[in-house]
Amino acid sequence: MVSEAVLALVMDLLVGDPPNTWHPVAWIGRYLAAWQRRMPRGGPHAQLAWGAAALGSGLALMGLLARGLSRWLARAPSVVRLVVRAWLFKLTFSVRGLSRAAREVQCALQRGDLPAARRALAWHLVSRPTRDLSASFIAAAAIESVAENTSDSVVAPALYYALGGLPAAWAYRFVNTADAMWGYRDPARAYLGKIPARLDDALNVLPARGTAGLMVLAAAVVGDDAAAAWRVWRRDAGRTASPNAGHPMAAAAGALGVTLEKVGHYRLHAEGRAPTANDIGRAVRLLYAVTGLAWALLLLVRWRGARS
Repeated sequence: MVSEAVLALVMDLLVGDPPNTWHPVAWIGRYLAAWQRRMPRGGPHAQLAWGAAALGSGLALMGLLARGLSRWLARAPSVVRLVVRAWLFKLTFSVRGLSRAAREVQCALQRGDLPAARRALAWHLVSRPTRDLSASFIAAAAIESVAENTSDSVVAPALYYALGGLPAAWAYRFVNTADAMWGYRDPARAYLGKIPARLDDALNVLPARGTAGLMVLAAAVVGDDAAAAWRVWRRDAGRTASPNAGHPMAAAAGALGVTLEKVGHYRLHAEGRAPTANDIGRAVRLLYAVTGLAWALLLLVRWRGARS
């Protein structure tokens, strides 16, 4: 599994993500959307039960697919088995895709094209309204998304792969996708997504805090402010409504020396300066440094597991 983890990361950095037509995460999204369209009318309890059924049936289906694929791969040549398993692991995380999305916002800001920066931010990175965001708030939102997704889209899949292989990594990705689609408080999804959201919160407790810790180390590696990353993480992580998102975001704010603010919701590292387009690039640099550290730990865990 050590070699397939390395190959998976190389695949991601060199190839990136396939089109949505061929991406299993997009298939998960369509599966969940079909369940939402067929949700029966009823009160909160009916929505809650429907969301639980969608989540449970989806995880069960993924388990059956994983079992069938494992049987097929057991009979395949070793090279085929390595490549297929590496590609399936690669599909659970995205370093290159996250980096490219952030760089698109950065480039638009550097050109002074605020409408393009707002469009790129809304299309790739955030669900909040972006129409009235200033340049510094666009940069802040992009940095926040990079930091949070360093946990959700990189470190967490690697952690669950280390603990339980491909089935665990894909189970995490299913739950995280369900939370991304349904974890809102509007009338249509407030109860439908409650169980996926709570389960996603539980699954991300360790990855979010581990990512923040890795960001402190990464800041020292790349020459950012590791001491401030530690201090702001410990002080400001609890200021977000999410029990997990504040950890990597606060660590990133301290490392970069910037204030990350969502007006009316939170303000992290209030004594920092307003972020600029260049700080988005520094956040991407942190993303790559954290990824390197996370993969080093992943390989160590898998190597020790293989020896024992």
